[in-house]
Amino acid sequence: MTEKIRNFCIIAHIDHGKSTLADRFLELTETVEKRKMHDQLLDQMDLEQERGITIKLQPVQMNYKGYVLNLIDTPGHVDFSYEVSRSLAAVEGAILLVDATQGVQAQTVANLYLAIEQGLEIIPVVNKIDLPAADVNKVSQEIIDLIGCKREEILTASGKTGDGVLALLDQVIEKVPAPNESSDKDLRALIFDSYYDEYKGVVAYVRIFDGQVKFGDGLYFFATQADGEVLDVGVLKPQLKTLGHLGNGQIGYLVTGLKDIELCRVGDTITLSKKSVQPLAGYKEVKPMVYAGIFCEEGNEYNELRDAINKLKLNDASLIFEPENSPVLGFGFRCGFLGLLHLEIFTERLRREFGLTIVITTPSVAYKVTQKNESKIDIRIKKEQIIDSRTFVMKNPNEFPDPSAIEHIEEPIMNVDILSPKEYIGNIMTLVQDSRGVYLNTEYIGEDRVILHYHIPLAMVIVDFYDKLKSTSSGFASMNYEIWKYERADLQKMDVLVAEKPVEAFATIVYRDSAFNTGKVIVTSLKETIPKHQFVIKLQAAIGGKVIASERISAMRKDVTAGLYGGDHSRKQKLLNKQKKGKKKMMEMGVGKVNIPQEAFIKVMKR
Repeated sequence: MTEKIRNFCIIAHIDHGKSTLADRFLELTETVEKRKMHDQLLDQMDLEQERGITIKLQPVQMNYKGYVLNLIDTPGHVDFSYEVSRSLAAVEGAILLVDATQGVQAQTVANLYLAIEQGLEIIPVVNKIDLPAADVNKVSQEIIDLIGCKREEILTASGKTGDGVLALLDQVIEKVPAPNESSDKDLRALIFDSYYDEYKGVVAYVRIFDGQVKFGDGLYFFATQADGEVLDVGVLKPQLKTLGHLGNGQIGYLVTGLKDIELCRVGDTITLSKKSVQPLAGYKEVKPMVYAGIFCEEGNEYNELRDAINKLKLNDASLIFEPENSPVLGFGFRCGFLGLLHLEIFTERLRREFGLTIVITTPSVAYKVTQKNESKIDIRIKKEQIIDSRTFVMKNPNEFPDPSAIEHIEEPIMNVDILSPKEYIGNIMTLVQDSRGVYLNTEYIGEDRVILHYHIPLAMVIVDFYDKLKSTSSGFASMNYEIWKYERADLQKMDVLVAEKPVEAFATIVYRDSAFNTGKVIVTSLKETIPKHQFVIKLQAAIGGKVIASERISAMRKDVTAGLYGGDHSRKQKLLNKQKKGKKKMMEMGVGKVNIPQEAFIKVMKR
């Protein structure tokens, strides 16, 4: 029964036309009626529609020439690469999409390697051939240099006009292998995504590798040892469509009957109750690159924040979080992300989907701190962070120990691949040098494109490196990065004081030799963002007890003479003197509470 099934996904760099091509698939196979079609149909979140990027993988089933085609649309940004790896584990083939105007980019290469590791059938496609700037021959040669295919194996298409799209589907049917036939075996289904529905409970997106499942079956989840029941089962078109059963090789959804969202984990294997089978391999554990604290502005919203993060965790498997208690910010969570965009999208979803007002601490990376023999590790450090009796992983700047107790600190170094036209090599090398990067080597793709390989500290990559890279290369360069190893670095903790009070959310780890510049950037951005109050606000960046950079926000001056007209000038002077005395009295009593707007946290986060 599996010979008529084809499971495939689309992989590409960001903005190479994955979602537009998926739209044409849906339209030309008549999966979605023309009157219901709109751009980026599979990008169902408001954020995806607004930003024009795919954040979540999205499966959909199509019928074409008697075949069942299961497509998974994947994100292109490096921060969502875990979504791509999960999609690849659920399919047998991948369409490698390359923009005819931009050519091969960094994430094209990275996603291709992921697909090759999974042993998938690769179908190379040059997209956007309808654009005036399209150079099909040049981009085709880049693909040949990259994967060693023949020129006649490279397809051309336009996701916008539909040109070549049906021929591409024919190639999917011809080249992508059908799933292995194992319908007679016990059920083994891989969970590759899931979400929480207020009425249905936990809904799991699954790929059936062995056996079959039908309405009413009892379920068993290997990782959590939980039991469930199939309350609904079917496929995505792209909305849920009840079938009553799913067979071997198919991709669809299961309403699991679970109300506890922690019992359903992405990468887990589902089987039927009381069956003993070997679980599927699942996914390798994801390692966060960036850590930030998420706290409620109002302390009484902690339970709502916890529930919201749990629900987002269900369909964002790369998110790691643990409870955290701050003396200043109260109860919240220390969350691990794959990058700044991942953090930005996550916090925006908390605000939009759950209506929460939150405070984000300055993002930091995980450092390894080794203390001197005679010193003890702080009791605030959690057990899982401790490596040995002297070394622990520091995820939070506020865990920074007494400098006199530190023997050395190690920071994560990344393998960074930058793909660019060769005329921008000089600009990129200057940028990487300013970002403490170490040059490794250069590879050439075609005649005028290069891949530059570097080792760069993660702390320098996450802040604004990507934005600067786009600026220095006129938008043509792209990058991909992964962890290499930890190396020693000379680091200090920098506190930021607003109105002479430390703001824990702004504390950050900085390099000793660039502490002044970093502090100056932060206090300047705060001066531009924090509104004037009735009193003078001092903004200071300090290391230990030493202030290294400062700014002032002058007091708001109310026009107390606005209601006066006529009379002697002494009436006006009397009111001004009264105001002056009031200001002086206010200074003697100390300053009031400074309201820091949310934009200030975001601006400091991005430097």
